[in-house]
Amino acid sequence: MMHHPAGDLAVVIADQLAHPDSVPTEYRHAPWWRQSLAHGIPGIALLHVELAAAGCRPWQRVHDWIAASASGPLTSGTDSHPFYGAPAFAHAAASAAEQLPGSYQRALDAVDPKLVADVRTRLSAAHDRIDQGHPPSLAEFDALRGLTGYGAQLLRRSPDTDDLYAVLEYLVRLTTPITDGPDKLPGWWTATGPSGRLDDRFRGGHANTGVAHGITGVLSLLSMAKLRGSEVAGQLEAIETILRWLDRWRATAAGDSAWPYLVTRAELRTGSRNPSQPLRPSWCYGTAGVGRAQQLAGLALGDTGRQSAAETAVVDALADPAQLAATTDRSLCHGFAGLAYLASRMSVDALPASAERLRRVVPALLDAVAPPGSDHPAIAASLIADPQAGPGLLDGAAGIALSVLTAGSGTAPSSGWDTCLLIS
Repeated sequence: MMHHPAGDLAVVIADQLAHPDSVPTEYRHAPWWRQSLAHGIPGIALLHVELAAAGCRPWQRVHDWIAASASGPLTSGTDSHPFYGAPAFAHAAASAAEQLPGSYQRALDAVDPKLVADVRTRLSAAHDRIDQGHPPSLAEFDALRGLTGYGAQLLRRSPDTDDLYAVLEYLVRLTTPITDGPDKLPGWWTATGPSGRLDDRFRGGHANTGVAHGITGVLSLLSMAKLRGSEVAGQLEAIETILRWLDRWRATAAGDSAWPYLVTRAELRTGSRNPSQPLRPSWCYGTAGVGRAQQLAGLALGDTGRQSAAETAVVDALADPAQLAATTDRSLCHGFAGLAYLASRMSVDALPASAERLRRVVPALLDAVAPPGSDHPAIAASLIADPQAGPGLLDGAAGIALSVLTAGSGTAPSSGWDTCLLIS
């Protein structure tokens, strides 16, 4: 078992975030603070759940943070999604309840029916949209705002329910091609740009490849569900459909990303990508997240060739100076902490030959988060106070802490905090 000093940074960050009142005022007064899994209280609560579950810090901190999230009404319905409102609170509370059976059950009993109702409403609208032959919005199906994110919660907490199977059936249907004039589009093609809004730079729309907002998140969920015994008709065929798309657009040129962030209508028509500079190999978009999804797909299909290729692609990306140079921050979402975390998690499931290679790239990635001999309290304070990143999960201090806690020890997390990221 390895121990990298960067892992100690996690506890320092948690201690500086010991209580909700310790957070800078500008965050505590933000309207999204109580309910945002990405940037607010629920995501920070996950750090305290992980440390308490590992016996490193007291459960009282968990109670304080979850109580702060529940101190006002929780948004549900159309204004909520897996990373905001009642679903975000439920993910944090369920993470704690799994470690302390019986805790937070009243709160979960209050929000769970709202989540199920929201899933059913979204599914009905999605099937109506497919029936009419229209392309989806990213928010219909993606991991952060859509049905893939809801499916991840159901797979974790309600794996043998009609609602999970209904989500899987919808995702299978999502892979059915759409015809638009002369073009045959994948079923997940969206008419907008990656922001979710119409954009002149993406005339004709695009197919999004990211885990956070694209089809790779769907691939992860379908694969994990198969691995856990949850399967519907057409699920394996849907996995294969997504894999063929990713194979079609995979780049092999030196210095380029192994998989593009997206494919435009112009690229679809020419059958080739426009040349671009190397892209960062992050979780949200890029080779690390796509590689993990492909590894899971290989495991689900029993395809060791697919699995090996995915693991090799990630190792190569994380050892490529050009791709690492495009990585400019420490974050979980798109920085060095997330890369270290993904490499560490992938190594647990990897084939023997690539497992060791994945483990070998982790220390250098952790060094980029917390250089040897660095002042951890100073790093933690600067991360928490950073006006762009802040203390939260995706971009900020809590996500960095959770990432280095696992990657620094080389062990699996004690809690299931990362299920919201379609990593495990």
